Amino acid sequence: MLVVLANDLPPAVRGRMKLWFIEPRPNVFISGIKDSVAKTVTEYLLGHCPLESGLIIFRKIPQAPGYEIRTLGQAKKELINISGLQLVIEKFI
Repeated sequence: MLVVLANDLPPAVRGRMKLWFIEPRPNVFISGIKDSVAKTVTEYLLGHCPLESGLIIFRKIPQAPGYEIRTLGQAKKELINISGLQLVIEKFI
């Protein structure tokens, strides 16, 4: 499984994302692709998106804790690392 949150994507990348993902909300992409394809897609996104894209990529992996979080640029959500566990900080108003 692969989940991508973005601040903004270039039109060419957004069009390519439609091949693999559904977009339930603007700039929120979800896909159930195989792990090997998810790794390729992750590398594609990190290589073809500018820093302004503000990506957070959640990818399922077979090792503990079961997921990996990769980022590119300044995302709207803040991440924290606690004892090797990557977490997203949610702020309640």
